[in-house]
Amino acid sequence: MQLTCHFLPQNDGRCGWYETLPPPPASAPLQGEVKADWAVLGAGLAGLAAARRLAELQPNAAIALVDARRVGFGAAGRNSGFMIDLPHDLNSHDYTGDRSRDLDQIRLNRGAIDYMREIVQRHGIDCDWREQGKLHGAVEAHGLRALEAFAKGLSALGEPYSELDARQMKAITGSDFYHAGLHTPGCVQVQPASLVRGLGATLPENVRLYEDSPVREINVGQPHTLVTDQGRLEAPRLVLANNAYAAQFGQLGLKGRILPVYTYGSLSRQLSPKELAALGGEESWGLIPANPMGTTVRRMGDGRIAIRNSFTYNPHVSTSASRLARVRGAHRCSFERRFPMLPDVELEYTWGGALCVSRNGGTPFGELVPGVFSAVCQNGLGLTRGTISGKLIAEYALGVESELLDIMLKQPKPAANPPEPFLGLGVRSTLAWKEWQAGKEL
Repeated sequence: MQLTCHFLPQNDGRCGWYETLPPPPASAPLQGEVKADWAVLGAGLAGLAAARRLAELQPNAAIALVDARRVGFGAAGRNSGFMIDLPHDLNSHDYTGDRSRDLDQIRLNRGAIDYMREIVQRHGIDCDWREQGKLHGAVEAHGLRALEAFAKGLSALGEPYSELDARQMKAITGSDFYHAGLHTPGCVQVQPASLVRGLGATLPENVRLYEDSPVREINVGQPHTLVTDQGRLEAPRLVLANNAYAAQFGQLGLKGRILPVYTYGSLSRQLSPKELAALGGEESWGLIPANPMGTTVRRMGDGRIAIRNSFTYNPHVSTSASRLARVRGAHRCSFERRFPMLPDVELEYTWGGALCVSRNGGTPFGELVPGVFSAVCQNGLGLTRGTISGKLIAEYALGVESELLDIMLKQPKPAANPPEPFLGLGVRSTLAWKEWQAGKEL
């Protein structure tokens, strides 16, 4: 079976998380004929976790981890940096849903945080790891209703939270934009590109990382063969951790079941001491909108502010300069509404990044065909769900049983999508409608 990789990671804008880091050391592309016991495609959160866990469980095995770009450059380094421990259903108006499913999601998310915390602490990864929880902020009446529903959902789950009025929200954020808020304590905030780069730099010795190695073709067989511009990799077992890019693999049953949806971020320049004084509030915080289609905001400890909003359906897994320019304008408006006391603060970086979602929140976790394992489709929870998917797919492939693996295996499979052009029309109209409904929450 031959899989052709038509869509590969592109340079979708200037990612502030990545570009504010020091330049990485020279990459080691895959060259010539290489053989390994395991091949892992994609060095994002899932791929890094899968390669690390395989190496931990099989210290004598040779594991090859392949990525088209540099570690931290792709979607794993382009998110907002929230390791969310609670349910985070983007299809819900208030993030929560079925109680049993929510409890399973919490166990998976906290399993991921525990695994990541141990790695970060053991290797001293400098990623601005902050166990400070997260805020939810509401502006309009429908946002306040969503916030109230989220609080009720948390109460039903037995999860702690603190309700915040407008005065308390301003004391934290410096902004009087939010009419009410809620704080949950279990979320961890990180600099995502720094985290991912640190994970790549601390892989076990039996993992070989090949960067700048776009895979053009995959021949599924015994062994599986990955063909790059400069070489070929053969391995009897393959882990797919390329998330949204796996949607093109129809022969494996993935095409027509997972969706590449883009969201966009901007990062400001560093605020001056005078601007920091004008803003007030706490030195570092992160806020998720009560309405999932609203604007995520983070204030970083280095004096920058991050803005995330706007969703687009991009089946070719890339965006355009014109779309990035429009998004930058939308981010500018969102920034000014929240921070009118900072009129001259430039948004220094703007970028896009792909989410991989399914219509029903399902995931194609498991063995797709003999010797090919899937850890793709994180449904908007890239940091936690990617980490736990990668760890558990390694354990699943090697027959290691656990409660978390049992939970992952009972997750629903992705629902089939309608054919194009109906799919594109439906997704784009749904996104536009939901963004219009978000109103001032944007």
